[in-house]
Amino acid sequence: MKNTSIETSVGIFVLIGLVCVGYLTIKLGKMELIGDNNYPVYAKFQSVSGLKKGSHVEMAGVRIGTIDSISLDKESKALVKMKIEKGLVLTDDVIASVKTAGMIGDKYIRISPGGSDVILKPGEMITETESAVDLEELISKYVFGGV
Repeated sequence: MKNTSIETSVGIFVLIGLVCVGYLTIKLGKMELIGDNNYPVYAKFQSVSGLKKGSHVEMAGVRIGTIDSISLDKESKALVKMKIEKGLVLTDDVIASVKTAGMIGDKYIRISPGGSDVILKPGEMITETESAVDLEELISKYVFGGV
C-alpha cells in the first residue's frame, strides 16, 4: 500500500512537470494555441525588399505587432498581412513604411499615426504606404551618373 501511494505521487509530480515544460515551450516559442490577441491588417507596397515573415511592426518605436505573411497580388505589388495587437486602434489614414533598423539592415514596418476618426476594422487595407529605399540602386545611379 505504501509503495502505491509513493508511485502515484511521483507520477503526478512528473505529469505536472511535463505540463509545465509544454507550457513554457509554447510561450517561449511565441505560439498561440488558445485565443489570438491580434487582428489582421493588410498593406500593399511597390517593394518590400529585405522584409521577412515575423518581422516587427512598430509605432512610435514600440512593437505593436508582427508580419504574418508576404505575397504577390494580381497587380504585381507586395501584399503584406500584419497582425496588430487587439488593444491598439488604427485609423484609416495611417501610413505604413518599410524601414531599416540599425546598421545590420533588418527591415520592419513603421506605422505613422493619422488624424482621422474612421477606425480600420480587422482585415481592412492600409492605403497609404511607403516602400523600402533600395541603397544598392541609389549607389549604382550615383556611380554611373544616373543622379
